[in-house]
Amino acid sequence: MSQQELSADTVERANGMPMLGLGTWENTEDGQCAESVQQALEMGYRHIDTAQAYGNEEQVGEGIAAADVDREEIFLATKVWIDHLDHDGVVETTKESLDKLGVDSVDLLYVHWPSRTYDPEETLGAFNELVDEGLVDRIGVSNFQPEHMEEAVDVSEEPIFANQVELHPLLPQEEIRSKADELDIEVVAYSPLARGEIFENETIQDVADKHDASAAQVSLAWLREKGVTAIPKATSEDHIRNNWESLAVDLDDEDVEKIDGMDETDRRVDPDFAPW
Repeated sequence: MSQQELSADTVERANGMPMLGLGTWENTEDGQCAESVQQALEMGYRHIDTAQAYGNEEQVGEGIAAADVDREEIFLATKVWIDHLDHDGVVETTKESLDKLGVDSVDLLYVHWPSRTYDPEETLGAFNELVDEGLVDRIGVSNFQPEHMEEAVDVSEEPIFANQVELHPLLPQEEIRSKADELDIEVVAYSPLARGEIFENETIQDVADKHDASAAQVSLAWLREKGVTAIPKATSEDHIRNNWESLAVDLDDEDVEKIDGMDETDRRVDPDFAPW
């Protein structure tokens, strides 16, 4: 497939979720976030990820409104922050998020971390209510370890659709991926480029040279081979396009084995409230 042939229809879907999306963490400059979202959507992206904690939901909404793409075509996800995971906090802040985003509902609402005010029954009970009210289509969790995933599945009446975790060739998260597969939960990778660390990795670069591709494109292609949805953050049009064109990179078994063989564990996101 040539890069010129890429379109929104090119993106594989995991149970209705496009497997390549635009992450918006730290994209908070005036005008930049909205422009990035608009550019991505008009380039072909159909999955946009944000969070209450990012402080940019309003700008994300502006980008969606400005793009020449129907809302119905966009898979939009946001996350409830750890200070608001009590019942009323979930309901109230989610409605605030919808107002900021300028939408009637989101396609996926995540528990951002199983930390601080998180209580499985109370938190997920509120998430279930939001689904019943038509404000949320799917329930997701983020930064959940295998035991948290099992507990969430047991507690929630609605299916747990996805678990969003840091995941890249330097942190393959095999245990989480295995448990997610067992529980029929999609895996979404944030920081899929290891916060830039993959650019310094010789193995990734060797594979990139073989395919006349960038290290970023190889990392994203590797995730796709693993059945993982990636949401790389990008602000400039060049980076947004470079990530998009990863869809034209097809790794062979030898490439995947070579990357798997690195057997590294390099976690880039490790706050003091993390559950591991």
